[in-house]
Amino acid sequence: MLMDKVGPVKSKTAAWLNNYQSKIVSSDEALKILKSGDNVVVQPGCAAPMELIRAMVRRKDELEDINLYHILTVGPLPYVEPGMEKHFKHSAFFIGANTRKAVNEGRADFIPIFLSEVPLLFKNGIIKSDVALINVSPPDEHGFCSYGIDVGTIKTPAEKSKTIIAQVNNCMPRTLGDSFIHVNKLKYIIEYDEPMQELPQVDPDITPDMLEIYNQIGRHIATLIEDGSTLQMGIGAIPDAVLKYLKDKRDLGIHTEMFSDGIIELIESGIVNNEKKTLHPGKIIAGFILGTKRSFDFIDNNPIAEFHPQEYVNDPFVVAKNYKMVAINSAIEVDLTGQVCADSIGTKFFSGIGGQVDFIRGAARSEGGKPIIALPSTTKDFKISRIVPALKPSAGVVTSRGDVHYIVTEYGVAHLYGKSIRERAKALINIAHPSFRESLEIFAKENFNI
Repeated sequence: MLMDKVGPVKSKTAAWLNNYQSKIVSSDEALKILKSGDNVVVQPGCAAPMELIRAMVRRKDELEDINLYHILTVGPLPYVEPGMEKHFKHSAFFIGANTRKAVNEGRADFIPIFLSEVPLLFKNGIIKSDVALINVSPPDEHGFCSYGIDVGTIKTPAEKSKTIIAQVNNCMPRTLGDSFIHVNKLKYIIEYDEPMQELPQVDPDITPDMLEIYNQIGRHIATLIEDGSTLQMGIGAIPDAVLKYLKDKRDLGIHTEMFSDGIIELIESGIVNNEKKTLHPGKIIAGFILGTKRSFDFIDNNPIAEFHPQEYVNDPFVVAKNYKMVAINSAIEVDLTGQVCADSIGTKFFSGIGGQVDFIRGAARSEGGKPIIALPSTTKDFKISRIVPALKPSAGVVTSRGDVHYIVTEYGVAHLYGKSIRERAKALINIAHPSFRESLEIFAKENFNI
C-alpha cells in the first residue's frame, strides 16, 4: 500500500490513486521518453533525483545533444565527466564543485543570472524545457507531493515543462509552503527510495588560523545585527561563524534563499522565533536547504518554515518588506572602490551570481536593513590580499560599487555607502591585512589622490 509521511493513503477518499498507480514505471522505462536535442531541467542541490540521473546516463549511447539546466547539485554528476560532452551539455546557473572543472574546460557552460530570475527564464519561455526530472515526497491523502528540500529553482521550471518525471522518494522530507505538485501533473512516477545528498557545514580541511579568522569576521558581523532583525545567510565558514555570536540576540527571523544545519540550534533555543518579522511573521521563508540529514529531519512537515519559488523568495521588493533585513554574503575579492567579485577568479569561473545582488538590494531598501559583504582579508595561505587595488582582468563584478554598504574582514567593518572613492579606499585599506596596506596605500595615492 502506498505510504505517505503520516500513514497509509485512504483509498476511499483518494480518487487520484488509480491514476497514480497507472503512472508507475521503472526509471529506465521512464527515461525512454528522452530524445536527442531535448532540453532537460533537473532538480538541484541536495534534492537531485539521482536514480533518474543514473537512468538518463545509462541511455547515453542512444542520445546526443541533451541540454541540461540547473543550479549547483551535491554529489556525483556523471553527465559532466570527460567523454560525455557529445551526449550531454550542462548549463549551470550557479557552478558547484562537481561542475567547476567541466565549465572551465568547456565541457559545460555557465549562464550568469540573478537567482530570482532563474525560474523566469522558463516561465517566460526564454528556455523551453521538454523534460523535468524531480525528486519528491510521497503524495498526501489529497494526491499532492512535496518538492521537499529544494523548491526554489525547480517548481516553476518543472511545471512549465512538457513532461515531468518524478522520483517518489520516502526519504524526501515533506516541506510546507508553495511547495507541492499534484500527481495528475506527472507523466511518469518512479518509486525509488534513497537518501538525500548531504553537504556538511564544517570544512574538514580548515586550519586553526583560518577558523579564528572566520570567528573574528563573525564577531564583527554580529555587532551589526540588532534584536528583531531578519537574516539571510548561506552555507560556509562565515555564516557558521556569525551564528556562534548571535546567542545574546533576541527575536531574530529568517528570510533566505537557502539555509543549512546552523540555524537549527538558534531556532531550538528561541533566538530565532520569527515573531518580529513584518513579512510572514512566525515563519522561516526559504527556497531550499543545503545541509545534512539533521536539517532534512528537522524540516519534515514542520510548520515553522515555508518554502517558495525563488522568484518570490529572492525578489528584492519582497525581501525589502522585512524590517531590519540583514543580508550576509561572501566575495572572492573587493577592489578599493568597493566593486565585489564573487563568481570568478579572473577568467576562471568559480560559482555564480546566485542571490547576492537580490538580497543586497532588498536589504538596502528594507527599513533598518543592512547589506553586508564579508571575506577574509587574504587567501588561505596568507600570500594574496583579497582587498585589491583593482579586480583581476575579466573578474566578474557581481555587486557594483553603488550597491555596496558594508564590507567586513577579520580586521573590522568598512561602511562605504554614501562615501567618496577616496573615503572608500581609506576604509578598505584599514580592514586589509597589515602586510598589504602599504602597497594598497601607494596605489590609492597614485590613482585616487589620497
